[in-house]
Amino acid sequence: MIVTIERLGHLGDAIGQGVFVSGALPGETVEGEVHEGRIAAPRILTPSPDRVRPPCPHARSCGGCLLQHASDGFVERWKQEVVRSALAGQGLEAPFRPMAVSPPATRRRAVLSGRRTKGGALVGFHARQSGTIIPIPECKLLHPDLMQTIPALETLVRAAGSRSGELSLTVTRSLGGPDVAVTGGKALDAPLRAELARIAEERSLARLTWEGETIALRVPPAQAFGAARVVPPAGAFLQATAEGEAALLAAVRDAIGEARTVTDLFAGVGTFALPLAAAAEVHAVEGDASMTAALDRGWRQAQGLKRVTVETRDLFRRPLEPDELRRAEAVVIDPPRAGAEAQCAALARARVPVIAFVSCNPVTFARDAALLVRAGYRLDWVQVVDQFRWSAHVELAARLSLPA
Repeated sequence: MIVTIERLGHLGDAIGQGVFVSGALPGETVEGEVHEGRIAAPRILTPSPDRVRPPCPHARSCGGCLLQHASDGFVERWKQEVVRSALAGQGLEAPFRPMAVSPPATRRRAVLSGRRTKGGALVGFHARQSGTIIPIPECKLLHPDLMQTIPALETLVRAAGSRSGELSLTVTRSLGGPDVAVTGGKALDAPLRAELARIAEERSLARLTWEGETIALRVPPAQAFGAARVVPPAGAFLQATAEGEAALLAAVRDAIGEARTVTDLFAGVGTFALPLAAAAEVHAVEGDASMTAALDRGWRQAQGLKRVTVETRDLFRRPLEPDELRRAEAVVIDPPRAGAEAQCAALARARVPVIAFVSCNPVTFARDAALLVRAGYRLDWVQVVDQFRWSAHVELAARLSLPA
């Protein structure tokens, strides 16, 4: 079938004449066999001027990156348009600030897959739309420190993996070295526990966690949030790149201005709360008790920060109510992909002067922003932050305020 590509879907797949096409761009004419509504291996007949040579040698086989065949300018325009379209679907528009893009080789956290083989171990990402594991020795996405951890992960897979099952290996760059959390491996017994601890020591892992249990803690795997140092729970959420985190934090600071009292909702381990505490008192609310405990320890051990209070609370079931928000001169909110509809409804009633909104889902952000706009807020600006380079993932920061 010969297909002319009309657009990219929100997951990054090209679409033309009702057919999904892997690895194509709008305006291109392609030819290929259609199977279950998809051309998986198209032949490009008329290439787009936005088509580039993928920088990574694994691009054709690895499913870790979807858009390496597109120019940076195309990806920027497309991601901005994804957000604009989501806003337009709710009847909203806003000025867009310049997009912030993380450089290659800066991903500091990744979930890799591992499987033991007859001759050793495979560690890498899955192939596109497949359970096959693709080794990634020349990956252009991950930070060099994570790349240097792969031999240690292979050793762990050989020691405790199986040829029939697959291990999930979450590896995070920390100030103390690699922080590794593993699921899907063999059940722990005394000999295996000792072997894993030995590997962690020999391979200089900061921490090794196995099915939620800490096996080795060589040094605390701390993260820096402003003046504070926090040791997150194993596998806890962390912004994907340091550059992306810095861009989001700069946008949040700009949004809240000189607010002296800030409430940080879905605060995690303090990504925003702790840096903001350099200039404001912060009340940080998060649903995971282990995260709030880590945030609190980080604040108590830091020097020169203003008061930070923490609260463990499920904001989906029990959003902060207007009387609990009355002291806040500004609110920072960074919900998961589902958004924060109930909490935004409470914010609308509370009429907090300024809201700095961080989101990883343009659709739920637009829904929640529309709720606030209907209550009298103004959507002052939006900034897209691309820290998941070469993927379809879009993050953003925005400012909403009440007219004076």
